[in-house]
Amino acid sequence: MSRTLIIVGLIMVAVGLLWPWLSRIGLGRLPGDIVIERENFTFYAPISTGILISIVLSIILWLVNR
Repeated sequence: MSRTLIIVGLIMVAVGLLWPWLSRIGLGRLPGDIVIERENFTFYAPISTGILISIVLSIILWLVNR
């Protein structure tokens, strides 16, 4: 269990460091992502991005556990 948490933590750090480059290819602005911008308020719900990342991570973890 601790090994899995360490791997998940390292993946999160890597994604955080690579986020400026990932946003350039449109990862944070997919068609299903919701962005509401008001005068003093911005709401961002990355629904499609979250689903895409979940699918990719599920495939990677399935391959690792095989």
